[in-house]
Amino acid sequence: MRNRSSCINDLDLRNWKEYDNILTDSLWVLGERDKSGAHNNAYHGNFIPQIPNQFMQRFTQKGDVVLDPFLGNGTTLIESKRLGRNGIGIELLPEVASVAEENIQREPINSKEIISEVIVADNTTDFARQEVLKKLEKVKKKNVHMIILHPPYHDIIKFSDREEDLCNARTVGEFTSRFGDVIANFSDLLEKNRYLAIVIGDKYSNSEWVPLGFYLMQETLQRDKRLSLKSILIKNMVNNRAKLKQENLWRYRALVGGFYIFKHEYILVFKKTS
Repeated sequence: MRNRSSCINDLDLRNWKEYDNILTDSLWVLGERDKSGAHNNAYHGNFIPQIPNQFMQRFTQKGDVVLDPFLGNGTTLIESKRLGRNGIGIELLPEVASVAEENIQREPINSKEIISEVIVADNTTDFARQEVLKKLEKVKKKNVHMIILHPPYHDIIKFSDREEDLCNARTVGEFTSRFGDVIANFSDLLEKNRYLAIVIGDKYSNSEWVPLGFYLMQETLQRDKRLSLKSILIKNMVNNRAKLKQENLWRYRALVGGFYIFKHEYILVFKKTS
């Protein structure tokens, strides 16, 4: 008999020692991003494919539905296609969504029975929600089985001039609240006992550390009381594009300015308990 925890994944925990590729520690030292298949680092703001890969292996089964409301370059849907999961992604910017679709199409088909669907929409709107429901109906599902969110880190990178874009939120409070609107729009679609993950970093503003990760953690817990915090993971940041070949300069700046250089991102993991 399989361990009962494996009912949400395809792991046979009778042979648990074989899964040494599955991370179980709270510190993730991942090194270089996976650039195999359709993956690339052309989009500034991509997160590394190993993150959705880890979550899908551990918290989903083949044929399950993974939702990414901040699709970007298509990383999550490339991985879902690779692993035989249905993928639904929402992207605000049509030009970015078009590139994501091209990337996803380049990934070889794992199963003809799964879908990889890109929705161009503001992820806080009822239109976006209704489009997700249509995609669920397409695969004869009522719920999604995992939600992975990788929002912009407020205004660190300006992705567009559109007011709806979270990078243009006027304050941290507005950024946090609007992210909460995304949680409220989709968390009820998450099946009971399934997982939601947020990938987020902090930032500096006016020489002050702004803990975006903790703000979004609290906002998520307030927006849906059925979500319980399971883990706070720390992922190391290596080969950061903004700091590449400038490590000595950043070290000097840190010593002069009395601050510490960001080398981490948070991965916040929630479970829907009811």
